[in-house]
Amino acid sequence: MAPLFSYLALFLYLISTGGLIVYVVKQHRWVFVISFWFLVSGFVLHSIFLALRAIALGTVPVLDLKSAFSFFSWSVVLIYLIFHSKFRLMVLGAFVAPLASLLMMISSTTRWPTAAVSPMFKSAWLAIHVITIFLGDALFAITFLAAVIYLVQERQIKKKNLGPIFKRLPSLATLDSINYHSLIYGFPLLTIGMITGSIYAQIDLGSYWQWDPKEVWSLITWMFYAALLHERLAVGWRGRKAAIMSIICFGVLLFTFIGAGLWMGGYHSFGSLGVRKAL
Repeated sequence: MAPLFSYLALFLYLISTGGLIVYVVKQHRWVFVISFWFLVSGFVLHSIFLALRAIALGTVPVLDLKSAFSFFSWSVVLIYLIFHSKFRLMVLGAFVAPLASLLMMISSTTRWPTAAVSPMFKSAWLAIHVITIFLGDALFAITFLAAVIYLVQERQIKKKNLGPIFKRLPSLATLDSINYHSLIYGFPLLTIGMITGSIYAQIDLGSYWQWDPKEVWSLITWMFYAALLHERLAVGWRGRKAAIMSIICFGVLLFTFIGAGLWMGGYHSFGSLGVRKAL
């Protein structure tokens, strides 16, 4: 039953994606309203799917590649809905919905894990670690999307090519504000996630730090975002510099999330998470 909710959520995300793209082109508000509620409906079904998976596994459903992409998609939509309630940026949805759909499509093409979940993964510390990390990553995804839109908008202004797309995109100041707010909320969540992950490792593995590849790359990711936050707060970076650095940071984050999880081994790899036998 749970997979059905996942497929329905993906279906609704795809409809929302198409509608939001039409909205950007045609600028009919009613198109956005309908598409937005398709996105919300997909999010509700997605939430039900994740809840059922969590009940079945007895832990947060992120221990395998399929679940991780799904949870990341859910987190991105959640953060967008929160940001939309504050900024009312309808155009941003036309970038968020395709990203959420893409993550869900990747999830749908991977196989369900068959091995039982080890009791060591059924920990409250793991749940806090995972949730804060994924919400932080979702905020950084919004930072990335705002940065991309910022560069597109800035390029149009510099070339004095103020065509129809210019009128549809938010102002540079608004995009920079979104970039800033998602960064200052995402960084503490990433930090909390790393701290709680260390506590969990100490409790279950006997050491705060294992030199696991994903631990190392998570620290590198944290340092990149710390540098970006420092430059924004202390040096006063705004606009283009902050946008470019945000895109670079998100590239490092994606490598940490996918590359370190798939290709570098270690106890954080998707090949080992959730399939260890109980000790």
